[in-house]
Amino acid sequence: MLGMKLGAEIDQSECIWRMNNAPTVGFETDVGSRTTVRVVSHTSTPLLLRQGAFLSGLNSSFHVFWGPQRNMRRDGKGIVYNMLRTVRNRFPDAKIYTLTEEKMRFCDVTFKRETGKDRVLSGSYLSTGWFTFILAMEACDTIDVYGMINDTYCRAEGHRNVPYHYYEPNGQEECTEYYMHENARYGGHRFITEKAVFAKWAKERKIRFFNPTWQVS
Repeated sequence: MLGMKLGAEIDQSECIWRMNNAPTVGFETDVGSRTTVRVVSHTSTPLLLRQGAFLSGLNSSFHVFWGPQRNMRRDGKGIVYNMLRTVRNRFPDAKIYTLTEEKMRFCDVTFKRETGKDRVLSGSYLSTGWFTFILAMEACDTIDVYGMINDTYCRAEGHRNVPYHYYEPNGQEECTEYYMHENARYGGHRFITEKAVFAKWAKERKIRFFNPTWQVS
């Protein structure tokens, strides 16, 4: 997304979804400035809570947090849930939500249905992109996705080497990150597998991919 100057185009959307702690401040020209919904993983929650821009936008955007039950339990032992409860106490009008246990199971079942693999037995974790896709497909008639590569991009001759996160220009290269996770025996995201599923969904629903453009026909 860096240098593509698509921010104004993105900001024209009716509903803008962002993921984890990806910032807009300082990157408005490329990614836009508006946020309607932000979907956040349990691992990214502490990073997000340190951002002043996040706290200032609590009342204007919806925030949906997901994570395993051990982190989201409500009996005082859920570390991430306790963080969110503290934030809610400070900002009582904040639009903070968490995925239910039933929704978390639904996302696992969907992964198994689409891939034939049990997410737990395969030693993997679903990505925030997976949860965002499922929530967006329930809420939106049409979905435009910016800055997401497809499952074959890293094998294509002449593909661009770019940072995995646009806001971390010196961070891990994108394809290196994808292969590392896809091949991890335990604890990785199956990024490439998920992208193949997204391409399948794009044939069945009104989903379009920009920068890079996907050929899903």
